[in-house]
Amino acid sequence: MRYSSTRGHDAEDFIGAMMMGLAEDGGLFVPDEWPWFDADDLRAMASLTYPEIAFRVMRPFIDAPGEGTEGRGIADDDLATVLDEAYAGFQHQGVAPLSQLGPNEWLMELWHGPTLAFKDVAMQVLGRLYDLVLAQTGDRITLVGATSGDTGSAAIEAVRHSERATIFVMHPHGRTTEVQRRQMTTVLDDNVHNIAVEGTFDDTQRILKALFNDAEFRNEVSLSGVNSINWARVLPQIVYYVTAAVALGAPDREVAFSVPTGNFGDIYAGYAAQQMGVPISRLVIATNSNDILARFLATGRHELGAVTPTMSPSMDIQVSSNFERLLFDIHGRDGDLVAADMAALESDGAFEVDAARLGAVRELFGAHRADEAATAAAITAVHDETGRLIDPHTAVGVHAARVDRDDHPSRDPMVVLGPAHPAKFPAAVAAATGVHPPLPDHMADLLEREERMVVLPAEVGAVAAHVRATLESS
Repeated sequence: MRYSSTRGHDAEDFIGAMMMGLAEDGGLFVPDEWPWFDADDLRAMASLTYPEIAFRVMRPFIDAPGEGTEGRGIADDDLATVLDEAYAGFQHQGVAPLSQLGPNEWLMELWHGPTLAFKDVAMQVLGRLYDLVLAQTGDRITLVGATSGDTGSAAIEAVRHSERATIFVMHPHGRTTEVQRRQMTTVLDDNVHNIAVEGTFDDTQRILKALFNDAEFRNEVSLSGVNSINWARVLPQIVYYVTAAVALGAPDREVAFSVPTGNFGDIYAGYAAQQMGVPISRLVIATNSNDILARFLATGRHELGAVTPTMSPSMDIQVSSNFERLLFDIHGRDGDLVAADMAALESDGAFEVDAARLGAVRELFGAHRADEAATAAAITAVHDETGRLIDPHTAVGVHAARVDRDDHPSRDPMVVLGPAHPAKFPAAVAAATGVHPPLPDHMADLLEREERMVVLPAEVGAVAAHVRATLESS
């Protein structure tokens, strides 16, 4: 499988795309073609375990030995071992189980991993793939990531014991919940470094992209990325769309999904699954007050605004990096057009796509916004209806799913993706329900653990200098 940059100038095999993270031209890697699963392929998955389905979904995207650049690749046995080990520590054998919220409405529980968030599903795989490849080459890498709350802790948990990777995670200072922050800052392994940036999540993403675009720095520290700009982060997320669809009757039944969306990586994985033959009838973009994606789908204008802090902080984003991957298809895979849009976004804060190009996208995607009142109301409603507690991000997904069903009635099952355990957002959940969600036993002492982090200004030079100095002293 070959991967091309969304801006048209770089091509890599799977290992190259994974190790680079971001293409040298600033674009994101996407596969040159989508593997196809026919009806028999999907039916055959009904009796398989989650790791076995993950192997069938991911194998076509990953070169076997002898297939990639200079013959590099990952053998079947090694990939199967990575997947078995990645999911062995999840608290539910189904990894991403479904539970019913109401008639034809389902919740996909994506919080059964070690850090109680959906990022674990991909990050536990990515960390092991890094170790596998680095063991083969004898190299070391520096991982730098940006997080609005959950990516950082999942990435740290995935690589904290690695002997060949050092990780630096930036989070917006004071803009995550205490549980989210402490899941990162209380990990004291020597190869883990947390940076609180005095700014927003968009500032951390801007710094991250600038570091990747600095060829000298990138080569000096052997830089790679853990954010969902890395294709190897998106790939494992495709799997749970397949498992959910098969569990609900695919290929003989279409399924819809409502996806709480900030950086667009999770819902792009659903788009990828649909392109691969999974019968997905609708993908609902569920946004909080930071609704740039909903506005774009409605108007065709992608225009940046100020970031509004909300009770669903992992979605407090204006620059949705993974949206560039969809934009690549919107533009007929013309990298020059994508590059022009990205340049306009940087210089003018906006770009536009005409209605003709948006037609196919609007047939598959819906988009709805949940403000703070609607988010709280959804938490309350689900608790009143089912006795369940859900986190604010899941609540945004529930609200969007129900609005979309009112606008587009359908008998297809609607699956709401549940990105996080409610205990990660205790204040918001308690305010809406009167019930304080407890942390699981293995995290019961989290708020008492020692923290370690540095606070830096939202400046590329400050972060680069800190990474260099830390690596030199280690």
